[in-house]
Amino acid sequence: MDFELLIQNPKFKIENFRKVKILANDGISALGQELLEKAGYTVITEKVNQEDLAKAVNENNIEMVLVRSATTVRKEVIDACPNLKLIGRGGVGMDNIDVAYAREKGLTVINTPASSSQSVAELVMGNLFSISRFLNDSFKNMETGDFSVLKKNYAKGVELRGKTLTIIGFGRIGQSLASYALGAGMDVVAVDSFIKEPITIEVQIGTKQTAKVEITPIASLEEGIKVADYISIHVPKQADGSAVITTKEFEIMKKGVRLVNAARGGVINETDLLAAIESGKVAAAALDVFDNEPNPRKDLLNNAKIATTPHIGAATLEAQDRIGSELADLIIGQFGKLN
Repeated sequence: MDFELLIQNPKFKIENFRKVKILANDGISALGQELLEKAGYTVITEKVNQEDLAKAVNENNIEMVLVRSATTVRKEVIDACPNLKLIGRGGVGMDNIDVAYAREKGLTVINTPASSSQSVAELVMGNLFSISRFLNDSFKNMETGDFSVLKKNYAKGVELRGKTLTIIGFGRIGQSLASYALGAGMDVVAVDSFIKEPITIEVQIGTKQTAKVEITPIASLEEGIKVADYISIHVPKQADGSAVITTKEFEIMKKGVRLVNAARGGVINETDLLAAIESGKVAAAALDVFDNEPNPRKDLLNNAKIATTPHIGAATLEAQDRIGSELADLIIGQFGKLN
């Protein structure tokens, strides 16, 4: 095609004749990479250390950076990278990105809030079962412990059916968790100060049937936690850095309550949690996120009543494919195909 005629096309973009480089610094699924590369983008997956991020972006003419939870993109990086056009977060929370500042500077900021809901909800359900039957601690002790002693130690498990689960934060993940919990025979109380209307939850029955249950969230955290046998938290890190659950909230809870945090480190005060476990107010807890990632405090990791995982809520093959595909769709939808 004649070049002069081509550039007269109103849809012509000179950018389409160069490769746009994307740094997926915390990785991207093979499907997401394939979709982007088919659309003409160059995807770089080699990990860059946080302190070298701005330098790598500038030296390699990178225009888009994709992160998960490990890499942060703060004001300093944004200011140091004038050619940066897009920051993408594979997942829900964007507290590791200075979102408002980036958008103020004209950058596109995207995330994938729906893609990991099911995987996080399933991890929470797994933890609810685990901390009800001491699975995390018994696994550690089976090889070296006395079988009869261990059997006695772990003989006071509890069942989920008939118990009340309070879900703090009733967005996509909270609603997905509610579906699983209802299916397990639990009563669900939702706490959310932003959602006023009833939410219809579809409970999957096998692969071909669903049942619908209506849940109306309440705004009062106190009312929600005082009736709970189990609590799962699904709120972002608070803007002022304060914890949602502290000694004050633990005092309101039932004795023997069990908690799961697969949201963000800091929404539970970790020192107050340890004290509540020591006093018997909290029977057990499960943590997928921590204040000091990637180096959580040892007294949390070594506590027999706390099940821990290394921030793997969205780390399923299915979720990563959904995240990669959604990121690719958002980028291509915004910037077009380059070939």
